[in-house]
Amino acid sequence: MWIADRWEDYELLDCGGGERLERWDRQVLVRPDPQAIWETPREHPAWKKAGGRYLRSSTGGGHWEKKALPESWKIRYRDLTFQVKPMNFKHTGLFPEQAVNWDFMAEKIKNAGRPVRVLNLFAYTGGATAACARAGASVCHVDAAKGMVAWARENARLSGLGEAPIRWIVDDCAKFVEREIRRGRRYDAIIMDPPSYGRGPTGEVWKLEDNLYPFVELCAGVLSDEPLFIIINSYTTGLAPSVLTYILETLVSRKFGGRTVSDEIGLPVSETGLVLPCGATGRWTGDR
Repeated sequence: MWIADRWEDYELLDCGGGERLERWDRQVLVRPDPQAIWETPREHPAWKKAGGRYLRSSTGGGHWEKKALPESWKIRYRDLTFQVKPMNFKHTGLFPEQAVNWDFMAEKIKNAGRPVRVLNLFAYTGGATAACARAGASVCHVDAAKGMVAWARENARLSGLGEAPIRWIVDDCAKFVEREIRRGRRYDAIIMDPPSYGRGPTGEVWKLEDNLYPFVELCAGVLSDEPLFIIINSYTTGLAPSVLTYILETLVSRKFGGRTVSDEIGLPVSETGLVLPCGATGRWTGDR
């Protein structure tokens, strides 16, 4: 398992009973987590002092129960700064476990010894975009939600990357890639964080199990002649990391060589010393 254990402003204090207890800088939140199926004695005092708790509704969705919680605040990861805030569907605008992938991307870019063009798809609030830009890459950031792209731009500005070579694109990811192929644009690295389920701008249904393979096949057409890496993230419960390996080996390694390694990603739990699993990542890297 790849573990995001280099945070200072974020800490997973405890988890269990379907919830996680988290410190986001000075703010403490309790949020649902379907992976935390075990019980915990909840001896950590922060369980009773959390500034916000997301409560699910029996009819779907849910709401935040807030005490003394600001509308938004900033946290840092190494040399990056992000704005976080409690949102609908329990989110905060940041997935802290992805920091382990940010470090991986940054190292690959810094050691490439050449200019690197990165395509970040389903790019959300831009954690990977900021990490790659900070490492020296030019980045194309694509997300279908205008508000998320605006949030990502703000995160880049907060990280001192307001003038970095980043293209901000509000578009359907598949349609954008199709156009980039027709334009002859190529990228040395691709990052994708597709949803388990969603609907496109014209109502078309996205289901990861059905759409991931053809989407990766499409994206292979926008790779440069000497690609550096591809990263696929999956939060779909029941999808083994080895599935990501099989897809990348079939569609990318057979054409470009290189190798694929896939594994779970996770967050260390301070109270127990164990690790909470937080999805899976597949990493393909080129030979060069």
